[in-house]
Amino acid sequence: MGWADLTVRIGLMGGTFDPIHYGHLVAAEDARFELGLEKVIFIPAGQPPHKPKERVSAAAHRVAMVRLAIATNPYFELSTIEVERPGPSYTVDTVAAFREQYSAGELYFITGADAVAEILSWHKAEELLTLCQLVAVTRPGYVLEALRERLRGLDGYLWRRIRLLPVPGVAISSTALRERVREGRPIRYLLPEEVEAYIREQGLYRQGVSGYSP
Repeated sequence: MGWADLTVRIGLMGGTFDPIHYGHLVAAEDARFELGLEKVIFIPAGQPPHKPKERVSAAAHRVAMVRLAIATNPYFELSTIEVERPGPSYTVDTVAAFREQYSAGELYFITGADAVAEILSWHKAEELLTLCQLVAVTRPGYVLEALRERLRGLDGYLWRRIRLLPVPGVAISSTALRERVREGRPIRYLLPEEVEAYIREQGLYRQGVSGYSP
């Protein structure tokens, strides 16, 4: 183990990315800068356990869109660890795998503040917070006390493992983008041009076109 292993700071950004958009990219870049991260690794989810009945686009499509979106940023990387793992994708299992790889470094799992507010319902939540710090991305005007109230069940040490990161207000959601495509409305300037072109070429999210996992 070299000295670099003692100070490395790695960001992990998990998500369905169906599709990835500028909101994801802005949050990742802000986290990289503010926390001094060596890199941010994007991790498309396999079968999200909290979306068992929701149709999710095939992993190959979501991986391809992430690869296109991050291609020009040398600090961004792609991991397919979750889409290659059978069964539900649990964050704690993914972070544990990266903890083995970066045994003495610091890991930061980046997600939205709304998701962090539900952490007490996550699989092995307390174990997760011993493996990494959680970065809760917040929008302007987010009320910290609302998050504190939701997480009153965490002890002091675990609460200190959660960091709030205000980012510029980019009001984009993957759900809204899928709806815009289905309605024939433009998605230009909401996600990278390469991702927009891929969606168009593959016919994703259009009515009557199946790009979903079975």
